[in-house]
Amino acid sequence: MDSFSVRELKRTDAEALLAFEIHNREWFETHIDARDPAFYSLQGVADHIEGYLADFAIGAWHPFVIEDASQTIVGRANLKSIDVSERSAEVGYRIAQSVCGQGLATLALKHLIQQAQVRWDLTRLVAYVYEENVGSRRVLDRCGFLPEQPSCSDRTGDERRFVLTI
Repeated sequence: MDSFSVRELKRTDAEALLAFEIHNREWFETHIDARDPAFYSLQGVADHIEGYLADFAIGAWHPFVIEDASQTIVGRANLKSIDVSERSAEVGYRIAQSVCGQGLATLALKHLIQQAQVRWDLTRLVAYVYEENVGSRRVLDRCGFLPEQPSCSDRTGDERRFVLTI
């Protein structure tokens, strides 16, 4: 595997993040819900980053990017909806199509698990994945997430809920 690193999202990432999102837009939209078209502009991404960093400052999100050896963004990963009283959060990640199959989603998820434990003292992580997203389901399995049986109060649609107790 090439050299990749995971680091916190910064305000200065707007141009690089926009390039990553535009280049992979079609690919992502086959696996997750489409973003609002207004997102796909420098201002849209800058506003997106500001929102994430504001939520990070209050302890509700922890956003990361994944870079290759040339410091090009090739992925994203987030702890979101952090609830310190419940000691839980949701995880999310997206990896560029060009680097799929190189273990980056697993790297990102393991980083999120580590940050959840060390930085946030969380004991439970949740992920939602569309049934047809077999790759993400394998990553969750590899990292110890277990599928939950759907209940009436769960999200609707084709998403499946996975949980990791840490």
